Amino acid sequence: MKLILRLAAIYNLLWGFWVVVFPNQFFDFTGMAPINHVMIWQGMGMVIGVYGLGYWWASYNALKHWPIVAVGFLGKIFGPIGFFYNYFKNEVPFEFFYTLIINDFIWWIPFIYILKKVHYEYQWQLK
Repeated sequence: MKLILRLAAIYNLLWGFWVVVFPNQFFDFTGMAPINHVMIWQGMGMVIGVYGLGYWWASYNALKHWPIVAVGFLGKIFGPIGFFYNYFKNEVPFEFFYTLIINDFIWWIPFIYILKKVHYEYQWQLK
């Protein structure tokens, strides 16, 4: 669990830094038109970076700090839901899907693993 959360922390800190410092690069890489309000995209980068700090702190004791993992996991569920909702309304191009792969989907199994361990640990303590 420690390794998973530390990897998630480093990834989120790097991704957040990249989006804040180089906000148009993602759009250049995907061939998408840059957004009009760069500050909103940079704000997203800041939020993702802050998640990285939370994951790092949670890595010291994932069972104790499971709410940080749970909130992160919910973001990794609701982000794709929001994308598909907006994609089917033709409000976001498909190229934006690439962010879901590295920001959300690859973390589902590791975060589920951590949350299941928390669940089993608390079940055991209740007996």
